Amino acid sequence: MADTYTPPVTGTGVKATIQRIGGHLAGMIMPNIGAFIAWGLITALFIPTGWLPNEDLAKMVGPIISTLLPVLIAYTGGRMVHGQRGAVVGAVAVMGVVVGTEAPMFLGAMIIGPLTALILKYVDKFTEARTRAGFEMLVDNFSAGIVGGAMAIVGFLGIGPIVQAVTTAAGNAVEWLITNNLLPVASVLIEPAKVLFLNNAINHGVLSPLGVAQAAEQGKSILFMLESNPGPGLGLLLAYLLFGPRELRPSTPAAMIIHFFGGIHEIYFPYVLMKPRLIAAVIAGGAAGVFTFMITGAGLVATPSPGSIFAYLAVTPKGGWLGSSLGILVATAVSFAVAALLLGFGRGEKAADEEVSSTEPTTKEA
Repeated sequence: MADTYTPPVTGTGVKATIQRIGGHLAGMIMPNIGAFIAWGLITALFIPTGWLPNEDLAKMVGPIISTLLPVLIAYTGGRMVHGQRGAVVGAVAVMGVVVGTEAPMFLGAMIIGPLTALILKYVDKFTEARTRAGFEMLVDNFSAGIVGGAMAIVGFLGIGPIVQAVTTAAGNAVEWLITNNLLPVASVLIEPAKVLFLNNAINHGVLSPLGVAQAAEQGKSILFMLESNPGPGLGLLLAYLLFGPRELRPSTPAAMIIHFFGGIHEIYFPYVLMKPRLIAAVIAGGAAGVFTFMITGAGLVATPSPGSIFAYLAVTPKGGWLGSSLGILVATAVSFAVAALLLGFGRGEKAADEEVSSTEPTTKEA
């Protein structure tokens, strides 16, 4: 399934291994991109700061991101490893991770789904030659139930807390960089943490409280701009639109609208997870944007929520729109340039097209 989204990988070196890992991540995330878009639309429309605030409909936002999306990811990952049986046990196991932590467990789902399916695959190989005729269904059902339940407990007690500890450490590291006036360097931690869906924890748990205190003294704060800048994500999606895998290009315009105008940054995170090397693009874009904000003296009076361009400009103090807009523009340009370079400016896609066209006459002759 991963080969649908990434070119076939050959070789056994470190680079090939990383590419395979990225392919497997793509295989788990990208088939579910429609669910991410649906969640993004619901969030952008119905949350209290959305376009059509609705308290009742907004109740769907939390369960979708905390439960449905991790289950879909784990289900897909399990299916990649061991078919439908792997999908089922992966979905069961991920519930332990979901229930055991408060943060969205996308990383935990990508770990426990395939792992549980792999364990069941080996269990099936062991029982297949040892099961008496007529007992196959009984053994299959109980083995799947036992493996899925046991891994749910492992997820609850082990994987979930470990991922939670990683998220807490990332938040603490960001706070240290801020207090030591290393704001552009903070993007090295903020952007990867965002891609793991920790954006709300970083923004509202670390940056916003510090920004409120700074804004109370100075009338504005640059801290509100570190995580919420829509530029890095927009640049990445533009690069995907022009140079990314052809199968994904049709999905990027909708993602760009939801991200930039709707303010739902989570919509571009799967695109980074599909090709992990692109994290360098959003880090570079984020750092360039923060540096621009610093030299122009930009700042916001409050947290832009959701992080759309409209909300961004709405909380910009009078006379500060040039600095805010320039930081977003620079971040977009840098992120786009780096992402385009890492995508090879579409050379891989062109080579694939030439290869297909060169084989077509042979196919017709046959």
